[in-house]
Amino acid sequence: MAKKDQQSHTPPTIKNRKARHDFHIDETYEAGIALKGTEVKSIRDGKASLNEAFAYLQDGEVWLKNMYIKPYKFGSYANHDERRNRKLLLKRREIREIDKHINQKGYTLVPLKLYFKGGYAKVLMGLARGKKQ
Repeated sequence: MAKKDQQSHTPPTIKNRKARHDFHIDETYEAGIALKGTEVKSIRDGKASLNEAFAYLQDGEVWLKNMYIKPYKFGSYANHDERRNRKLLLKRREIREIDKHINQKGYTLVPLKLYFKGGYAKVLMGLARGKKQ
């Protein structure tokens, strides 16, 4: 009997290298992200990008805009839209804290890293100030 390959497949970590170059990161927050099934499969394949993404607050909720997730190759008619707005899952206390900082001049909320933790997709968000160019 042949032994099975015992290599475990770990999902890739998708980083936003441009964010640390363009911004000073003051604080970081770990947020869950509301995804569809085909989006999760594409992220596990490493087919996502955070390069032009940013977050904003609307009606007491945090939304991630402009994050690219490639459509799943085996997805059917139920495949997802590539750049749809995705809801970030944070505690109410964290949202109030972020709202207080974003209302100050020059602060923005940018995604730094997308990864899996305990089977759930997480986004590391950074409270950032723009660098002088």
